[in-house]
This record gives sequence, C-alpha cells and structure tokens, in this order.
Amino acid sequence: MIDVENVTKSYGPIKALRGISFDVAAGEIVGLLGPNGAGKTTTIKILTGSLQPNDGTVRVNGRDVLEHTREVQAGIGYLPETAPLYRELTVQGYLKMMAELRGIPEEERRARISEAVYATGLADHLVRPIGELSKGFRQRVGLAQAILHKPRLLILDEPTIGLDPTQVVEVRRLIRRLAERSTVLLSTHILSEVEALCDRVIILINGRIRADAELSELASTSDAVLVLNQETPGVDRALSGLPDVKGVELVTDGETTQGGEHRKRPGLHPQAVSRFPTYRVLGEDGDADLCPAIYDLARQEDWPVRELRQDVRTLESVFNELATSA
Repeated sequence: MIDVENVTKSYGPIKALRGISFDVAAGEIVGLLGPNGAGKTTTIKILTGSLQPNDGTVRVNGRDVLEHTREVQAGIGYLPETAPLYRELTVQGYLKMMAELRGIPEEERRARISEAVYATGLADHLVRPIGELSKGFRQRVGLAQAILHKPRLLILDEPTIGLDPTQVVEVRRLIRRLAERSTVLLSTHILSEVEALCDRVIILINGRIRADAELSELASTSDAVLVLNQETPGVDRALSGLPDVKGVELVTDGETTQGGEHRKRPGLHPQAVSRFPTYRVLGEDGDADLCPAIYDLARQEDWPVRELRQDVRTLESVFNELATSA
C-alpha cells in the first residue's frame, strides 16, 4: 500500500528527512512514532502529495505520488493534527460539503454520509453546529470526513492529541473499527497510542528511521535479571563467564554499573530497579534464554537468590535507548 524509498527533505539548512525507506502492506496498522521535530509530519505531507521531497520515490497503492498526485489523494483518508472543520456548519452540512468536494456521485452521498455517521457515532449530533461539540466529537467529525469516500489508506496525524482519557478510549475504539477495512498509518509521539492500536512501529528520530519492527519483536530480548538478598562478591565476574553473555550491569535506582562505570539506563523497566542487589545479564543472542545457566551457577556458588527472570523490554525503553543514542 505504501512504498517509500530513500526519501530526503530539507528546509533550507534543516534536514527534516535523511534518506528514509519503509513500506506498509495492505491491511496493516502501523505506528509512525517519534518525538516532536522527528520528521513525522513532513513524511505524512509527502505521502499525501502536499509536499515534494528533495529526492527519493513514494508510491501509494502502486502509483507514484508525484506523477499521479490527484489519483493518489483520492484514495487517501487523511486526518491532520488539527481537523479541517468549519465550526459554524452543522455536522450534516459539513459532511455534505465534504462529500461534494470528494467528488462522490450525488446519488451515493446520502448512503456514504449515513455510513460514516454511524461508524463514528455521530447520529445524535447531525444538526448541531460543530463549534458546539466537545473536542472528542469534533475529532469524530474529522474522522467521518476522512472515511466518506471509503479510502483504502487512512492516515491519522496525532488523532487523540488534547483529548481527555474517556475521549481517547472512544477514538481508539473507533480507529480499530475503521482498520477492519482500511490500511492505517498512525503518526504520534505518544507511546501508549502505538501500544494500544498498532501491530508494528516505525521509530523516526532526527529524520532517520531507527527501528522498524513488530511490537512483539521489539519486546524480545535474551537479557535476564538476577536479584540477590544481599551483597555477594564476585557475582558480576562469574556471570560474565557464562556462555552467550556479552556483559553484566549492576542496577541501582535506575543507574547501571558496568566495568566500574556508572551511567543512567533510560527507560529501564520498573521491575528491574530494586533495593536488593540487582544484576542485568546481557545476552549475545536475542533468542537465547540465559536463566537456566544463571540458575545452575547460582546453585553452584550458593548465592542468596531472591529473584531470577527474563528481562522485559517495553516500547518506552526501546524508544528512550534509541533517542539517547541518536
């Protein structure tokens, strides 16, 4: 559905995108995640044909965006961060206007509007001016206009920004329903948004793609955590001698010590921080399970083991590690 190859974009001396490449298959829900200024909005503007890249190619549904801009745009449902709403119009009047602008045949407009209204839960608000609606319902109106023409690709830029928790849950539920018939690209800087809605994430930092993987793949790790009841000499040295171990970190209050050097460990999972001596054993192989070998060693050395488990990598920890190393 989306094919981006080596796209660059600069605004004068500022390089917004630095040769990014990725693809999105039909039916996927993909999160485009990054901090403010990472290049997410620039990427979306290029995908929707409202901005030209300096270099690279972009295809949507097999068509080059630069060569077939109008045709590509006609197949995209787009909700920008600030929905394009006319507050003085009623919901019904606004959707009628958008259906006409979308070029939907007159004989189909009533059915299309009705379908979008019921999909977004706006049936009880048709005759109300948009300006009188809550922000959550205004966001629903924005989504309704984005799906009027039954697009195969739905691009959402920060769809829940500024909403209260109840509204966020409602909009997320709505997006899941819409994803049953459309490919969804969701741009956000909110980690929980990606975890709640997406199966795959593309992490964009400083105009570069730093990760592109299924969420389950990002969480996969061979690292293990060993917690002892008391300080025990020689533990890190003994753990370092195990097969498939590339390093050992002593974790204290969110910091790690490796080879005598202290440093903050961003995004460390809360369970890894303890008032007891805690060691994070780093594995060489992402598929290896270090726990059995650590258990055997602990029994052999008679260590006062309090806890032994495989480590847990969260999206937050992955994101923070990539952001601090950018």
